[in-house]
Order: sequence, then structure tokens, then C-alpha cells
Amino acid sequence: MKLVSRYTDIAEQFAIADKPSPVGEPSLLLFNDAVAKQLSIDVASEQQAGVFSGNQLISNIAPVALGYSGHQFGHFSPRLGDGRAHLLGAVADQQGLLWDIQLKGSGATPFSRGGDGRCAIGPAIREYIMSEAMHALGVPTTRCLAVVATGETVYRQPPQRGAIVTRVASSHIRVGSFQYLATQGDVAGLKALADLAIERHYPHIQATGSERYLAFLSNVIEKQIELVVSWMRVGFIHGVMNTDNTLISGETIDYGPCAMMNHFDFETVFSSIDRQGRYAFGNQPNIANWNCARLAESLMPLISEDDEQAIALLNPLINSFAEQFNYAFTQMWAEKLGLDGNQDSDSELVAQLLALLKDQKLDYTNTFDAITESLQGNAEIPTTLIPWSKLWLQRTNSKSYEIMRKNNPKLIPRNHIIENILNDFVQSGQSATLSEYLKALQQPYQEQAIKTRYTEAKDDAHYKTFCGT
Repeated sequence: MKLVSRYTDIAEQFAIADKPSPVGEPSLLLFNDAVAKQLSIDVASEQQAGVFSGNQLISNIAPVALGYSGHQFGHFSPRLGDGRAHLLGAVADQQGLLWDIQLKGSGATPFSRGGDGRCAIGPAIREYIMSEAMHALGVPTTRCLAVVATGETVYRQPPQRGAIVTRVASSHIRVGSFQYLATQGDVAGLKALADLAIERHYPHIQATGSERYLAFLSNVIEKQIELVVSWMRVGFIHGVMNTDNTLISGETIDYGPCAMMNHFDFETVFSSIDRQGRYAFGNQPNIANWNCARLAESLMPLISEDDEQAIALLNPLINSFAEQFNYAFTQMWAEKLGLDGNQDSDSELVAQLLALLKDQKLDYTNTFDAITESLQGNAEIPTTLIPWSKLWLQRTNSKSYEIMRKNNPKLIPRNHIIENILNDFVQSGQSATLSEYLKALQQPYQEQAIKTRYTEAKDDAHYKTFCGT
């Protein structure tokens, strides 16, 4: 695994050299062969536990902890940073694009703020399952390369087995990364970070001066819209959309208190720390818009030395978010329902369906799957939807089934199944279900013989998820 350095030339205290803390008895739990092949990662099997626990460094590239700020539930913290993660470096894929390799749960760093820097086994397995499921569902996401058990106890409530996740990302540049440099008044650092982000994620931007960074913000807005629309298409609730958990690449990161929606309701919240519903399923677009506004604030020094002029140039981009999102959101529903063209009445057709889903407490995934398969005579539409379906059928055509099948999964990572798997690992350090479940999740849009045991929707009215720290 040939590593190269990344982020160390952005600004002082942005990427702080720091080694992972050794663990007592590392053992490999999970290894993602597909990701390893994609990135030509060839660590020998007998070395994997040592390398991906941080016990064994196989490069002269110094691991670093990255600094960033963050609005956490709307409250600004100027100095957060990687409190329990070490970036080993980056590897190049076959196209020459760099991918970050980061250990999560690898010990305390200069940003730990008194924490132990460790990760319990449950959150580690959750991130592996969820990121692989999201990837298969076609949602932009970071991915997991490995999960290593540490052989040590992590003192949470209650104490749990420890684990380390190896995360792969096209970059770890967050909205909070720009806030971190802006808070320090580091204009040179802001420019260096923006230029790096453009080079990695938006190389088509060739403009110079302020136009370059306005184009950058515009592209980030587009990616955030694409991401949130993808989340809502499959019923995903991130649970903690802080600015430090918002990548400018438009990839999903930090699978802490995330969950999948069963019964449809825009107000669905599962996160135990989201007591006001700030990050509820239906509020995710508003938060993405808010986070993009925080990025715009951070970019002001790159737009103009005159704050009023900078605001005048940035505001139209932020104000365009709602219109862009509404267009993409409308298109998403049209694809989930296989609508033929666009008609003014389509919005009412969608609204009627969603109202029925909520009132009848129908499962989001299974209902759209049934609607899809009803076009082929392979499933029956729920009785309460039959009057609505007569209107819907008038808006379909011969291509509707194919379009709907690509947009409506049959299989999602069900909350209760994940919890059962996590409990297995907490209790015994392994799960007999995981291998089969991961395999099933790789084909979420296809009929599978084993599918039925994984598609049952259970009442999750009292289900709670928790931050993994």
C-alpha cells in the first residue's frame, strides 16, 4: 500500500502529525476485498490486523489528525477536529485519483478534548454495514476497508469491546474544514484548501479569481442536493448533519445515529440527541441549505475584501438552493412512480400518496416496491391505495416499470436487523448473520431467494440510535 501525504501543506495546525495508539490484541473482523481491489491495496493477510489497527505503520508518511470546526445542532465549536481518527495518507486508484485512508477509533489526538479516542465494536460494525448498503443503493458515500477488534475494553455505558474502522474517502474536506481556517483568519489556508478541493472534486472549474470560488460553492450546492435527494429516495436519516459531518464532495460520512425510515413520516427522528427534530427526515434539505450557507460565509475572504460585495455575490447561490432542490426532489418522485412526462397535477398525485402512506402507517420501502411490481402483476397494491392507483396508472407508460425498478429498492438495511447483528458482536465478538446479510445488501434492487426474511418492517416508534463516540 503506497501512501502519499495529504493536507500537510494547507496551514499550520490543520494536519497535525500524530501516531495511532497501539492496541493490545488486534484481530481482523471484516475486510472489504472490493475496495482493496479498486485501490490496489495489497497488504498481506497476516499484516492486515496490525496495519489497520495502527499497531504497524508500513510507510514513512506520518499519520495526521485533521482540524476542523463545526456547527453542532446549530451551536458553533471553533476547534473540533479528529478526536479519535488518524489519516494514514492517501492511495491512488487506477485513474490516478487519491483516496484517503483513515483509521477511526485509533486513539487520542491533539483534538480529543479529554476523550479516549476509541470506538466501540457496535458503531464500527454499523458503519461498515451502512456504508456498504448505501453504496449498493447508489448513494454517494465513504466506505469501509476494514474493521479490526482491538482486544481491549472501551469504557462506555456499559463497557464494550473495542474496534477500529478503516475508512476510505475521496477526501475528508468538510464544511467545518473551511470554518476552521476562516475562524483563524487564514486566507492563504482557505485558498489552498479550496484549490485542493477543486483539484480533487471539481477539476472542470477553470475560472480564476473570485469566479473560481463562486463556481466551487455552486458545485458543492449541487452535490449536497444530489446527496440529500438520494437519502430521501431510499428513506435514510443521517441523524447528525452538523457542518463537521458535511463533506464538500457530496459523500455520506459519519454513520453515528443514522437509521432507515420504516413507516413514512417526514417528521421521523431516531437520534437520541436530536430532541428538537433538527435533523428529521423531512428537514434534511433545510439543513443542507443551512450548511451550504455556512460554507459561503467561510469563503467570503476569497470572494472580495469588501464583505458587502462578497455577500452580494454569494447570496444568489445560496438563495438558489431551494429552487434547485425542489426541481431535483420533484424529479426523484417522478422516477419512483415512473411518471410519463411532467404535468401540473403530478405534485398533487405525489402529495396524496405520501399522505396515505403516513395516515395508514405504511412501510416506505415495501410500499414503493409493491407499487413497482404491480405493473408486472407480481404484487398487489395495498387496498387503501387502490383509489389513488387508478389516477397513477393513467400517468405510467411502457417504460415505467424499468425506471421504477432502478429507483425503488426491494431491500434496505433494516434497523432491527442491524441492531440484532450489533448485539451479537457486543456479546460475542461475531455474528452468524452478518456475512449473508452483507451479501444480500449488495443487490438491493433485485429479487432474492433469501430476501423475505430481511424485508419485514417492524414498529420502530420507540427506536433510538446513539452517537458512536
